[in-house]
Amino acid sequence: MTTRLGIIGLGQMGEAIAKGLLNSSLKKDFEISGTTRSKESAADSKKVLGIQCHTDNRKLTESSDVLVLAVKPHQAHETLDQIQDLLTPKHLIVSICASITTDQLQTWSGGRCAIIRAMPNTPCLIGAGMTALCVGPNAQDKNITLASRLFESLGRTLVLDEALFDGVTGLSGCGPAYVYLMIEALSDAGVTVGISREKSTLLAAQTMMGAAKMVLEQGRHPAALKDEVTTPAGCTIDGLMALEEGRLRATLIRAVRRAARKSKLLRLQG
Repeated sequence: MTTRLGIIGLGQMGEAIAKGLLNSSLKKDFEISGTTRSKESAADSKKVLGIQCHTDNRKLTESSDVLVLAVKPHQAHETLDQIQDLLTPKHLIVSICASITTDQLQTWSGGRCAIIRAMPNTPCLIGAGMTALCVGPNAQDKNITLASRLFESLGRTLVLDEALFDGVTGLSGCGPAYVYLMIEALSDAGVTVGISREKSTLLAAQTMMGAAKMVLEQGRHPAALKDEVTTPAGCTIDGLMALEEGRLRATLIRAVRRAARKSKLLRLQG
């Protein structure tokens, strides 16, 4: 049976979800359509994605079983107000709006439909993302299973308690920026020892990706993998000593904690 999937807000992440599904083995399981805020952007999305796209959220709600809410956080309340009277217990809302809680989504949607909250990150755009999911009001196992299938087309998923979502924001949501900064710094280091910028960036980025893949595919503790690279009185231990002297470990932990606190503050202010 085909699931009718409507994406409210075909911006960068909304388009990524559509592309991920259209390029996956799930393509035949979903009938995808979406909305944008202007006729011009709707026409562009229709041309790029090859799906039905328009500007009428109410029309999209009536023709969808699952609604992915992919608007900006400050637009979420107004958007759900527009469609609240059309939502039924048969609908599922999957929200990717940062900082908007499932309780808020339930209130703004009228409390009749199932709700799942998702926190994806930008590598979803290339199918290498990390998405955290949490179960909201009225949601059943089949709803979280469906949401997991959606985001697994964009990378990996993990189901967590909503109380941890500020931490998720600080870690995987903001995390790509931390990694880009480390790649940039390693590239700078390569330049200082005589390697060209282009080659230094390739060496740094591929090394970062390969190390991450080792952790994911071997399932071993990062410390154990680190020790395998670190020979007695070798080059690596001297490099690691410099990182410890610079308090890299403590700085990264502090970055995640500070970003998580900011996420909580923004939610409370909203």
